[in-house]
Amino acid sequence: MTGSLYTRVVLTFLVSVIGGTILSFLATTWIFQDELNENLQGSLLDFGQDIVRIYETLPLREAEMFISEMKQLNSYHIRIYKATGQFQSYGELKGQHPFLVTTEQVKKVLDGGRVQVNGIDTIFLGLPIKTEMGSIAMFVEPLTSSSTSFLIKFVVTFLICSLLTGSLLILIAAIFLVRPIKKLTEATRLIAAGDFNVKLNIKQKGEMGTLARSFEEMMHDLQQLEQMRREFVANVSHEVQSPLTSISGFAIALKQVDIPDDERSSYLDIIITETARMSKISDSLLKLSLLESQSLQMRLATLSLDEQIRRVIVAIQPQWSARNIQFDLDLQPTKITADNDQLNQVWINIFGNAIKFSEDGARISIRIKQNIKSVTIRISDSGIGILPEDQKRIFDRFFKADRSHSQKYEGSGMGLAIVKQIVSLHQGDIRVESEYGRGTTFIVILPITTPTE
Repeated sequence: MTGSLYTRVVLTFLVSVIGGTILSFLATTWIFQDELNENLQGSLLDFGQDIVRIYETLPLREAEMFISEMKQLNSYHIRIYKATGQFQSYGELKGQHPFLVTTEQVKKVLDGGRVQVNGIDTIFLGLPIKTEMGSIAMFVEPLTSSSTSFLIKFVVTFLICSLLTGSLLILIAAIFLVRPIKKLTEATRLIAAGDFNVKLNIKQKGEMGTLARSFEEMMHDLQQLEQMRREFVANVSHEVQSPLTSISGFAIALKQVDIPDDERSSYLDIIITETARMSKISDSLLKLSLLESQSLQMRLATLSLDEQIRRVIVAIQPQWSARNIQFDLDLQPTKITADNDQLNQVWINIFGNAIKFSEDGARISIRIKQNIKSVTIRISDSGIGILPEDQKRIFDRFFKADRSHSQKYEGSGMGLAIVKQIVSLHQGDIRVESEYGRGTTFIVILPITTPTE
C-alpha cells in the first residue's frame, strides 16, 4: 500500500508538515532561548530571593504567616522542606500538577546549594534558608505562563518558520517524485529518435516502478522489432538478389549465338528454376503477411485429421520414396473443426522439413493423441537436429538453423513461420524438441473446435 503514488504523495505531505513543524519548533526555541529563560526564570529568582529575605528578617512563625497571606501565591507555588523530610505548601495549584522534587535535590538545598530546573514543562527553583530553627529548603514553582505579548510573538514566529520549512521540504520531496517522470520523458525522446539503448535506473516500487519496468519491456520489444525489421530487409534482399543474379547472368549468356543447344537448354532450365524460386518466395511472403494481419478468412469445417495427414503423405510421396524414407504412423481416428487448406499447409511444411533434413533410409514418426479439449500431433525425425540457441528462432521469418548447412538444404526460411501463424490462428500451439545430431520432434497442439473469433 505504501508503494502507491497516491499514498506516497499523502505521506510526503504529512511528513513534510510534521517535520517542518518539529524543525520550526526547535529553531524558534533556539532563537528565543535567552528570552525564554529571562521571562520564565528571572521573575522566579527575584520572588525566591524575596522569600529568603523574609525568613531571614522575621521570626519563623511570623515569616510563615506573612508568606501565607502574600498575593503573589496566585502566581507561584511554594514548598518548604525541613531536615526531617516534612514539608509545608503555600499557594493553590489551580489544577496544575506539582513538580517532583527528589530526595537528592532536597539534601543539596539543605546543604546550602541551589537547584534550578529549566525544562519545557517543568520549571522550579530551590534555595536554602537559614532560620533560628536551623536550615530549611524552599522550592518555588511558577503557576502562570509568560506575558501575552511574548506568547503572541513566539507563536507568530513559530508559524512563519513552520510555513517556510514545510514549503522547502515539500519542494525537495516534489523534486524526487518528479525525477522518474522526467527520466521516462527523456527516454521517450531518445526512443523516438531511434536510440533503444536507454537505461532508466528507476528502482522504485508501486505504480512508478511498474511503469518503469513496463517501459523497459516495451523498449526491449521495440529493439527486437527493429532488429527483426533490419534482418527481414537484409534476408529479403539476399533471397531475391540470388535468383536475380542467376537469371541475369544466364540471360546474358543466352545472347551469345554460338552456344550449343544442350547448354542453351540447361541455361533456360536454370532461369525457369530461379524464376519459380522467386515466385515461391513472393507467394510465401504474401501468405505470411496475410496470416500475420489476420486478413485471411478462416473456412472452418469438421474434418478427419488422421485422413488428412495420410493424404498429405501420399501427396508428397515423390519427396520421400526417392530417398527410401519410411513413415511410422500411429493415427487414431480424430475429428476436429479447422480450416482444411491451411492445415494442409502446416503438414506439408513440417513433413517437408523432416524429409529434407533426414538421411536416406530414415524413418519419420507421426503420432496423434487426443483428449477432451485438444489433440496433440508429434512429428519426429532422426535428422541433423537443431542447435539449442537456434530453437528459439526457428519460427522467425527467413531464419535458417545451422548456417553451415544452409547451402546444402534449399529453402527460403519462411515455412515454419507460416506454420506458426496458421497454428496460432487455430488457437493452437507449436513447439520443438531437438537434440543436435540426433533428430527433431515438432509438437502441434490443436483444439478440437477452433473458436470462430
